[in-house]
Amino acid sequence: MSAETFVKGKTIELRKKHIGPSCKIFFSHDPIKIVKAKGQYMYDEKGRRYLDCINNVAHVGHCHPDVVKAGAQQMELLNTNSRFLHDNLVLYAQRLQATLPDKLSVCYFVNSGSEANDLALRLAWQYSGHKDVITLENAYHGHVSSLIAISPYKFIQLSDTEQIQSVHVAPSPDVYRGKYRADHPDPASAYADEVKDMIHRVHEKGGKIAAFIAESLQSCGGQVIPPPGYFQQVAQHVRQAGGVFIADEVQVGFGRVGTHFWAFQLQGEDFVPDIVTMGKPIGNGHPMSCVVTTKEVAESFMASGIEYFNTFGGNPVSCAIGMAVLDVLEKEDLQGNALRVGRYLTGLLEEQKEKHPLVGDIRCQGLFAGVELVKDRLKLTPATAEAQEVIYRLKEQCILLSADGPHRNVLKLKPPMCFTKEDADLLVGKLDHILTELEEALGLKFHNALSVENESSKRKPTDENGRQHLGGLAHGGGSSQEDPQIAKRIRS
Repeated sequence: MSAETFVKGKTIELRKKHIGPSCKIFFSHDPIKIVKAKGQYMYDEKGRRYLDCINNVAHVGHCHPDVVKAGAQQMELLNTNSRFLHDNLVLYAQRLQATLPDKLSVCYFVNSGSEANDLALRLAWQYSGHKDVITLENAYHGHVSSLIAISPYKFIQLSDTEQIQSVHVAPSPDVYRGKYRADHPDPASAYADEVKDMIHRVHEKGGKIAAFIAESLQSCGGQVIPPPGYFQQVAQHVRQAGGVFIADEVQVGFGRVGTHFWAFQLQGEDFVPDIVTMGKPIGNGHPMSCVVTTKEVAESFMASGIEYFNTFGGNPVSCAIGMAVLDVLEKEDLQGNALRVGRYLTGLLEEQKEKHPLVGDIRCQGLFAGVELVKDRLKLTPATAEAQEVIYRLKEQCILLSADGPHRNVLKLKPPMCFTKEDADLLVGKLDHILTELEEALGLKFHNALSVENESSKRKPTDENGRQHLGGLAHGGGSSQEDPQIAKRIRS
């Protein structure tokens, strides 16, 4: 079968006709049609090769031959309802548990990150006997109804929808833009005290805390790395209130942070969540996910009297693929690669911060990185439109990147784990060039960078799914040497 069935225009036409209009795609102004991929690269219908800095789904690399082979071989042998007994399920559970603290010993296999987080909530509600859930500002945990309710990243956009009364939103532990910043003597305790105070307010109103849920590193929220010690203190407050701590590792697990296999381990060896959810990287693009919890929580779930089963969660093919992913991570030392390349990438990006006034903050942990763009380093004015321009300019250079965060001004890097130092050089070199041209066109230099206002921030935030030009930006006097094409593009 040909890699391309229809010409690109026909594919777009059929998508508009048959696919729900809410199903957005990257770069909707000029979408890319991908027909194949390998490693850290994706290829369009014309054979153009793109460096993929977006796909944390293809964790060990697109179409990794070992993963493909494991799935195909098992599919030739058996794939069936998970209620039949088979060894792959217990073999994989055993291997997965070996990467976690001993306390986390019971697995529930499901099919997506959303399904995992939904099940985690059910476990928490049953174990605690409570209903109230604490989530974080800008959090995203999935697309099913129970998760939209605890995902401010989504529900904050629904101005006509009241927030569910049992859901409480704590401040994001963002030490760059948040309530307590890097200059605070103890931001971890300050943010944890916000959760403690919230629990007290919930109790005063007659509620009881079932769970605190957080991404171990906030991704959609802007690549936020919590200060060390924050999770330990939050867990203490939540457990004292009778609730559990849920660590969402759907975006950041499986060695991505480099120093550890799981991102929650960055908080210290003394911190162990009560429930961990995982997805995306677990199957390298195959739809599978998992919830891992303690024996006590699992037994409480059993005591409800409601039988739980998942038709395809943990099926023989999924488990074979999951084991192959673990094999590749170990054989190719991809966690070590994330550490080495991540540190190299961090150094390159820090150099850009010293060079470019548009770069406000660099947040990196292994191959999880964020570059926050601002128009004013004192006021932290979000450079929303500029970030979108960077995304599209990089796309034109065959580099795929996205921007996110509450202001859509944080460049997000979550590439496949086979990302190399050469890839980092290419990406940052192109980024350097683009930022230089943008700053020249805007007349933005370090001597005036702290006073330039971003008039475009008054507009509604946009993202890479809907192109936004840089109209209406303030200039620092203008440069007679600015590139006319760039100036035209920005002022259009």
